[in-house]
Amino acid sequence: MLLSSLAAMAQNAPLTFTTVERPPFSMDAIGERSGFSIDLMRAIAKELGRPIKFQPVETFGEMLSSVEEGRSDGAIANISITAAREQVMDFSQPIFESGLQIMLPEEERSASLFSVIVTRDIAFFLLSAFGALFSIGMLMWVFERKRQPYFQRPFKEALFPSFWWALNLVVNGGFEERVPQTRVGRFFGVMLVVSSLFVVSIFVAKITAAMTVAAISENVDSINDIEGRAIATTAGSTGEAFLAARGIAFTPYTKLADMLTDFENGEIDAVVFDGPILAWYLQSRSKESGRLVERVFKRENYGIALPTGSPLTEDINRALLALRENGTTDELQRKYFGN
Repeated sequence: MLLSSLAAMAQNAPLTFTTVERPPFSMDAIGERSGFSIDLMRAIAKELGRPIKFQPVETFGEMLSSVEEGRSDGAIANISITAAREQVMDFSQPIFESGLQIMLPEEERSASLFSVIVTRDIAFFLLSAFGALFSIGMLMWVFERKRQPYFQRPFKEALFPSFWWALNLVVNGGFEERVPQTRVGRFFGVMLVVSSLFVVSIFVAKITAAMTVAAISENVDSINDIEGRAIATTAGSTGEAFLAARGIAFTPYTKLADMLTDFENGEIDAVVFDGPILAWYLQSRSKESGRLVERVFKRENYGIALPTGSPLTEDINRALLALRENGTTDELQRKYFGN
C-alpha cells in the first residue's frame, strides 16, 4: 500500500527540466520561458498528465551536467544528439533537424568596386603610367616645340598640354593635326602607341584579377575557407568538436551572448554554430550585423536529454509521436520558424 502511494506521488510530481538561453528554442519572455523547445516540452508534459517547471542555467555545459548527474528529470533547448553524449545520457526521438552553419560580417558580402580597384599595386601602376605619360609628353615638347605649332609654348605652359597630348595619343590615337614633325618625335609617337597596347592590357588584367579575387574570397564553400580568421563557437558545443576535429583554431565562449556581442563589435570574423539560432539572431537585429552562409556544414538532430535509464524516455517518445500526428509539432514550427 505504501509503495503504491509513493509510486502515485512520484507519477504526479512536477517534472523539472533544465534549460539554457537559446532563442528561439528556449528564451526568457518577461519572466516566463518560451520558445519552440519549451512549448513542445509543455505539450509533452500535458500529454503525460504531469506538471512541469523549467530551471534555467547559465551555460550549456551546466545544463548537460544536471542531466548526467541526475539532478534534473531532463534538459531541453537545442541539444544535438551525438554519440559522445549518448554514452552518458539518453535521448528522446529527434524533435528538430538542424545543422552547423557559418555567420560572417555583413560587409564581407561584396566589397565595393572602389575598394576592390583601389589597391596599393593598382595605385602604384596608375602613378607609374601617369608619370611615364608626363615624361613622354615633355620629351615630345623638347623635340617638337620648333616644328609643331601645338608645342610652341614656354616650359611652364607646356606641362599640361604635353601630358594631355600623350594621354590622347594612348586613349584616342592622337590628333591628325598634331602629328609629330621630327624623326625623333615620330619614333617616340609610334613607340608610345605600340607600348600603350601592352600597358592598357596589363591594367585591365590587374583590375580583372582584383575583382576575381574579391569574388572568390567572399564565397565560403568549405570550412577551410575561414581558416586564419578569428573564429568562435561555444564551449562544449558540437561546433567546438567540429572545429577541433579539423584542427582549426578558434575561441570557445562559455556564453552565447558574449560571443554574439564580440561578433557585433568586430572582434570575431566568423561564428560556427547552430544555423537556426544564428538565423534567429540575425532576423532579430534592428539592422543586420552579419550574414549566414547558406551551406550546412554538419547536419544534426536536436533531442530531449534524459538521465541514463530514465523511465520517462518511452513515455516522452510516445507523446512526441502523438504530437506529430495531431499537428502540434508542425504548428510550433510554423510559429517560430515560419513555413
